[in-house]
Amino acid sequence: MDFVTVDNLAEHREAAREWVDKHVRPGWAWEQYTSGTHHTPELHAQLADDGILGAGWPLAYGGSDTDPGYARAVLDAVSDAELYADGWATTNMVLRTIRNVGTEEQKERIIAAGLRGEILIALGYSEPDSGSDVAAAKTRAVRDGDEWVISGQKMFTSTAQSCSHVFVLARTNLDVPKHKGLTMFLVPTDAEGFELQPIYTLGGQRTNATFYSDVRVPDAMRIGAVDEGWRVMRVALVYERGGGGKGSAGPTLAERVATWAQSAQRTDGATYYDDPRNQERLARIAIDEEVARLLGMRVRWMNERGELPGVEGSMTKLFSSEADLRHYSELVDMLGPAGVLRPESGAAPLHGELEHHFRSTVVGTIYGGSSEIQREIIAEGRLGLPRNRPK
Repeated sequence: MDFVTVDNLAEHREAAREWVDKHVRPGWAWEQYTSGTHHTPELHAQLADDGILGAGWPLAYGGSDTDPGYARAVLDAVSDAELYADGWATTNMVLRTIRNVGTEEQKERIIAAGLRGEILIALGYSEPDSGSDVAAAKTRAVRDGDEWVISGQKMFTSTAQSCSHVFVLARTNLDVPKHKGLTMFLVPTDAEGFELQPIYTLGGQRTNATFYSDVRVPDAMRIGAVDEGWRVMRVALVYERGGGGKGSAGPTLAERVATWAQSAQRTDGATYYDDPRNQERLARIAIDEEVARLLGMRVRWMNERGELPGVEGSMTKLFSSEADLRHYSELVDMLGPAGVLRPESGAAPLHGELEHHFRSTVVGTIYGGSSEIQREIIAEGRLGLPRNRPK
């Protein structure tokens, strides 16, 4: 079989670059880097106003008539401009989850508000004592009439400082196994009793510890049935772990580094590319990138067909995050002392991308469920192996 690269968004690429040239301010990427906040409110508002966030969604839920291909190309172009859109990424995950499990009223109200850019949603799963074992959550939600009273703490609530809501997993039943007594809620960040404290990761990104002190939430903000939060969260994790990959037509990491290496000279006068070991490194990176691209394309194809790529999403997330970690470690070794120059040094090769991502890819193996969790999902769901720990 011949694999031929076809850019299905080619007809939209030029228009998408024009959109970025018109609307993206050059300093935004630097602001995200220095602040650690991977969200730019002005950019998000413009994406919403132009119908890019609502592209492909039903009009009944606030969708727009913007061509989904053009919208995808714009988001790719934003990524090419070194801008993160983490606030939209997590919001999009929750909106898609609500489309799967929410009530009709929630679909019409919450999804529409999200697509208009009026609400932004962070994820509140992990806790200080349980980490990736999110089913061990101790945050409690107790019903009081038409409201729920939520008390507890969450960790790694990234982008919460910019968000209007947190998608919180809380325990509602103490008398059943831990997976069966959980419920999901949308908690407003302006609610009385909600607090957050910043935490800065190895990669420089800001995440947060969030605190819930008798926060009252109406039952209308409960997502899914009572005690069915584990099932709801698993739907959300499918979208988090299998977003479909980046579809940019721009140069890959291997191509960018190869271009630089062919002209950059070492102290002995040879270029970095002249070293056969470096050529092998770049070849391995290029192969891994192609595998990751194909895994991501499969997930995107399944999403477009209305399927939930559960195991496939875990396969994509596991391979891509572990490959990224290997790649940047190899490239920092390849460059030696120059590889650890930070972006602000001014003399860093590739504008300091290698040093920055060398740190951030370590955290990337944990986001969305650690590599160990992904291996368990793949082992059980695809290979049929028994669980190595009790439910």
